[in-house]
Amino acid sequence: MRKAWIAGLWAIASLVIVFLITLPISLQAHLIAGCIVVLVIILLKMFAPVGAPRMIALALGTAIVLRYVYWRTTSTLPPIGQIEDFIPGFLLYAAEMYSVGMLALSLFVVSMPLPQRKAPAIPADKVPTVEIFVPSYNEDATLLASTLAAAKGIDYPVDKFTVWLLDDGGTDQKCNQDNPAAAQEAQDRRKELTALCEGLGVRYLTRARNEHAKAGNLNNGLQHSTGDLIVVFDADHAPARSFLKETVGYFLQDPKLFLVQTPHFFINPDPLERNLGTWDHMPSENEMFYGIIQRGLDKWDAAFFCGSAAVLRREALNETNGFSGVSITEDCETALELHTRGWHSVYVDTPLIAGLQPETFASFIGQRSRWAQGMYQILRYRFPPGRRGLTLPQRLCYMSSTLFWFFPISRMIFLISPLFYLLFSLEIFNASGAEFLAYTSTYMLVNLLMQNYLYGRYRWPWISELYEYIQSIYLFPALMSVIANPSKPTFKVTAKGETLDESHISEIGKPFFVIFALQIVAVLLTFWRIFTEPYTADVTIVVGGWNMLNLIISGCALGVVSERANRRRSHRVNVARRCELMIDGKTVPAVVEDVSIGGASIRAPASGLGDITRGNIATIRFKPQSDIGIDTLPLSIRSIKHDPDGQLLGVQFHPEVPLHHRLIADLIFANADEWKKFQYSRRNNPGVLRGTIRFFIIALYQTGRGLSYLMHLHKLRRAGARPPVVEAKQS
Repeated sequence: MRKAWIAGLWAIASLVIVFLITLPISLQAHLIAGCIVVLVIILLKMFAPVGAPRMIALALGTAIVLRYVYWRTTSTLPPIGQIEDFIPGFLLYAAEMYSVGMLALSLFVVSMPLPQRKAPAIPADKVPTVEIFVPSYNEDATLLASTLAAAKGIDYPVDKFTVWLLDDGGTDQKCNQDNPAAAQEAQDRRKELTALCEGLGVRYLTRARNEHAKAGNLNNGLQHSTGDLIVVFDADHAPARSFLKETVGYFLQDPKLFLVQTPHFFINPDPLERNLGTWDHMPSENEMFYGIIQRGLDKWDAAFFCGSAAVLRREALNETNGFSGVSITEDCETALELHTRGWHSVYVDTPLIAGLQPETFASFIGQRSRWAQGMYQILRYRFPPGRRGLTLPQRLCYMSSTLFWFFPISRMIFLISPLFYLLFSLEIFNASGAEFLAYTSTYMLVNLLMQNYLYGRYRWPWISELYEYIQSIYLFPALMSVIANPSKPTFKVTAKGETLDESHISEIGKPFFVIFALQIVAVLLTFWRIFTEPYTADVTIVVGGWNMLNLIISGCALGVVSERANRRRSHRVNVARRCELMIDGKTVPAVVEDVSIGGASIRAPASGLGDITRGNIATIRFKPQSDIGIDTLPLSIRSIKHDPDGQLLGVQFHPEVPLHHRLIADLIFANADEWKKFQYSRRNNPGVLRGTIRFFIIALYQTGRGLSYLMHLHKLRRAGARPPVVEAKQS
């Protein structure tokens, strides 16, 4: 009876909503209603976006969005008889409906995200055995040493976990290939990494052939290990000491739990953050996914495996014969398969690994192309909406995760649609300028306000549009390629630890300048049409404003593809570790202030060490947080700065034995609290108005910077800034 009563209420509410959405009202009444909704959402910002205020914002925002959809569907499509207008007009309509559909799915996913979880305790008599897999292909030994050393330093009973390096760069196939130079390189790699693993107390494992990419490598590790739980870390994802203490306990609570996923925290900026200079004060792109979306997926038991920083149950993987390898995104595919079999997942929103993002724009696009193509393969071969075993919320969640990657198609349509009208006079929608402005402005403003209210601390206004645009230029052909031939894409490892010796335009950046020039032409045509066709000035102004918005985003993208020089191979992490600094037989107390894989900054007293010069050999001693067996680390002095607090020494590490990498990892990765502090320091919500103004200012500056890179003006300025060379004359 109670269920029938609730169902009746939902039916009545649905009818009321349909009535309000389809109610014929005047343009002025719609504007008034839209302004009221905008005002209410602004007032809701006085309350935290949880509970009733959150639901009110979702309901009001949804009503305005659906009102816009009803207007677009019933009043604006060109007549089908005018085929030259109907085709581009319908493409625009389809792109808008896709965006509305994705908005609906995403709002469902994040409607009630779970709060942060508290890790359950692990009883001493029920400690499960753990196998830690670090799959590798072509990564540098120094990078691998850092990750393996950090994994060995995890706070967990030493007899209960084993660390494995799964090396696909030293397989028999590679060591015996026809190219003698490449074969020798693979043999040298295997020898070097075998010695490194022996020194660190890590198991080295390779295989006969490079089959099924990362999934095949992980499955080879499964065949050679026996632990209850499997942990996967990418080669550049170094864990904190607390990783297993924060994750393993969940498996003891739920025997049907197959996955505990943690966020991917990065210690370096992606190309957009580095080239725009937003790394220190703006939330990273991935924080939206890991801070909001994964928590929302967790609510519906649909949080999925992200390829690294995760713990999986061997028993569950045995059901699927290991990690799935049909698609090139084996992580999400594996999670989908296990969710269909009734297994559960958990998301722990605490940064417990520190990783590296692609340094160059080309590597960034390569990574995202793999993600987009892999998600399409999952949709094509696994088709989550029709998979038996999934609940309805899980189906919707996987639809959201896979269909999201079709955004390049809609983004490209939004980019070129204004040009259809301005360049070719095609009527892509039937509406006056006033109607278009009234419905579209309220729709966009309410959408911006609603999203800013729900997750403004994780994503600033217009940043999503910029990220989508810079990816779409290349993800669009990648997506078309996999749609035409779903089995064509192959797994490609994302390059990490790259350096940029000098500033330049990315090798794949030229199309962005071509599009920008085309949009400038469209701006000129806008003014020309306003003066020559005043009877259509209202529509021309609206479409010209749309093109101008695209131009601002395109201009900002010029700065993204204008790569700033970055010669640093490793990135610094702030720490505060006491140590003893020893130089030439003298010892003084000091503090390590920041550290990277290659070196550190050490604060030392102004006196007590005598004269220090660049190149001095030194040693630091500190107490590691895990039992390593040594406590001294050799280094050399690279720079010296004096200030009122003493002297700040820039030092370079000189690891002589593998255990020295354990000490370096103990300095960098022992404490995840610093990562959390850095995350929270960037999570501020500027609001829609300030965020929009800030974005436009950034876009204006980056447009100028991108054009200066195109004309090489930045090189001229740098050359002009050099001090003149004074030749010595003989007296």
